[in-house]
Amino acid sequence: MAKLVVLKMDGDLSHQGFRVTLEIGSDFARPEIEISGNLPPEPDLATCLSQWQKKYRSLGMPSRIKPQEIIYDGSIKTGISECSQKAKILSDRLQKWLDSKEFRCINNTLREELKRDEAIRVLIRTDNCELQKIPWHLWDFFSRYSLAEFALTSIRSEIPPKPPQKPKVRILAVLGNSRGIDVQLDRQLLENLPSSETVFLEEPQRNTLNNYLWQQWDILFFAGHSETANDIGRIYINKTDCLTIEELKYALTRAIAQGLQLAIFNSCDGLGLARQLASLHIPQMIVMREPVPDEVAQEFLKHFLVAFSGGQSLYLASREAREKLQGLEDRYPNATWLPVIFQNPRVVPLTWKELSTPKTESKRQILAVLMASVLITASLMGVRYLGMLQPWELQAYDHLMQLRPAIESSDPRLLVVTVDEADIYYQNQKGMKGIGSLSDQALVQLLQKLEQYQPKTIGLDIYRDFGVDSNYPDLANRLQQDERIFAVCKVPAEFDNASDGIHPPHEVPTERQSFSDFVADYDEIPRRQLLHLTPPPKSPCTAEYAFSLQLARHYLHDKGINADITQEGYLQIGKVLFQPLKEHSSGYQRVDTSGYQVLLNYRSLRPQEKIAETVPLRDVLSNNDQINLELLKNRIVLIGVTAPSTADFWKTPTNKKKIPGVFVHAHMISHILSAVLDDRPLLWWWSVWVEALWVWGWSLVGGMIAWRYSKPVYLGLAVAGAVFTLFVICFGIFTQAGWIPLVPSALTLILTAMAVVWKIRS
Repeated sequence: MAKLVVLKMDGDLSHQGFRVTLEIGSDFARPEIEISGNLPPEPDLATCLSQWQKKYRSLGMPSRIKPQEIIYDGSIKTGISECSQKAKILSDRLQKWLDSKEFRCINNTLREELKRDEAIRVLIRTDNCELQKIPWHLWDFFSRYSLAEFALTSIRSEIPPKPPQKPKVRILAVLGNSRGIDVQLDRQLLENLPSSETVFLEEPQRNTLNNYLWQQWDILFFAGHSETANDIGRIYINKTDCLTIEELKYALTRAIAQGLQLAIFNSCDGLGLARQLASLHIPQMIVMREPVPDEVAQEFLKHFLVAFSGGQSLYLASREAREKLQGLEDRYPNATWLPVIFQNPRVVPLTWKELSTPKTESKRQILAVLMASVLITASLMGVRYLGMLQPWELQAYDHLMQLRPAIESSDPRLLVVTVDEADIYYQNQKGMKGIGSLSDQALVQLLQKLEQYQPKTIGLDIYRDFGVDSNYPDLANRLQQDERIFAVCKVPAEFDNASDGIHPPHEVPTERQSFSDFVADYDEIPRRQLLHLTPPPKSPCTAEYAFSLQLARHYLHDKGINADITQEGYLQIGKVLFQPLKEHSSGYQRVDTSGYQVLLNYRSLRPQEKIAETVPLRDVLSNNDQINLELLKNRIVLIGVTAPSTADFWKTPTNKKKIPGVFVHAHMISHILSAVLDDRPLLWWWSVWVEALWVWGWSLVGGMIAWRYSKPVYLGLAVAGAVFTLFVICFGIFTQAGWIPLVPSALTLILTAMAVVWKIRS
């Protein structure tokens, strides 16, 4: 990216001097450096400039200024020699002025902050006419920095409209009064430009020129005679008529509004034209600061057009063409001083390639976008298929879960009787001795209390791989005969601490036994709900159905809603079909889906323990008046341990803080009941092919953004906006229980944009 150097200069040359502000930065960004300095008054420099200008104009060389206005007296060789002497004096005086101590801080900063191998645009921003006439290229800064070029610019400016994309560069070439000069060579040079469409107006009438300017053009070119008198520029469009910029104001304003980017006045004395046209906020102009000999004008145009249309920037093409004029200075002194750029400071000059977008080039670029999007999408989907994106996708899944508003309340069908450390202490204090966290005596009393309020279902989420104490035969009978009571066991698993499994209570019949196993991911978060499995042959736990499913089915059966298996082998409860996870389902790739697993749609509430009303064991046993035991009526009552010393704790997607397993079971039960009774949606996902099309679509979005926006700032903002839009869409669908690819889509969007930038811009 080119560096932008701006020198704002306010004052006058002869009396006050100038207050100078230096800004160094990049295009479309705030300056990285801004310092102030001064240039002292230098009346001798103004005198030298006037003397050189007078001597140069007295040479009487055939030029493109108003015919018969220059009168020459004396030998041409003597005049050229005297002009060169005046130029040397002016050059020395200018360098001495720029070496003044008041300006030293700016000079030093430029040399410290800029690198010699980077392109640099230097804008001399001033409305002072004398400063605009100074040959700034003589400053030794430009000899040290070969990729730097200066331009003049005014203080006031506005951003003009951006030009539309077109197959070719449209040029309006006005060949005006050509008496004494040859403008046909200019025509030939313009006709040979690549990817361009040039309309020539030879010595047009004013009305004809005006009408053509109302059309859409990229470049306005004028060759012929012109002059600046009383600070007003004039062009001679034919042998009788001359026009000022003011007399073409409306047409030129319209042309700029339609995207006119560059005006080239290959004619004499153009600073007046530039100042007037700059007030209309044209992006950039190239003019000749003094009368220009015909051969010099033609040579400059030839070299500039070759370099510019060949891919060089406007500034470097202008510098190269200007410096190539040095070979003519034995006949035309100071020819390299004449061309000057006048720049709108709010515009970054376009390249020839940016001015034109040929159809073949557009097709090639679109093809590059398509190829890049297909290759990157296929590669990324392959990487995803191997499971390499799964950690990122599960993190994104958790983030979406956390962003969901906590608008749901506790499930009124559930109640949890907790056994915490205080409850264990309470049992010991009351002499309720037994094995584990819940003694037989406490369990007998608890079941007796529950019986008074007729709960629908009772789930004992406490391992009891031992028999009931013979002192409590009623407990053994109740566990065996009460069809509302379900107990848990554990299937052996190599990845946890219960590789041998845990037996169910001996007194509970097989049909009311259930496994309590969770399926956790690599980060110990159960995002999946295991509903059914086939235990190993030697498992001490032979239960095939999950604790949550057993309790939910019993509760729903009492309401006349039964579970069934469809022809496809899917679980259906009532009208709700529970779609099982496969090895490749949304963010899960190459995952073990043995058994019957579904995505667990946790209830949206904070904290997760609020899934149900909770009652401590001691409050139930002691008939605590502050506890409304009517809460037990017609509910599913879960009995589980929450004491840190004995309970198992789990993370959840919505909160990395661990919660007791009994509350995870409560979420799983609520998940089933809410889907069947409340029409709460189950989490769903797309098929692999639909996901691939979705990801490819966002890959195309990234490619089209990179194709459309060439400026890094705009490109970055557009990509960021697209990623944000993708996130909003995915989150919106997630609130409707849809889990669609977010991470793969964002990655393909960004990677395709990078690939297209590399391919098209290289």
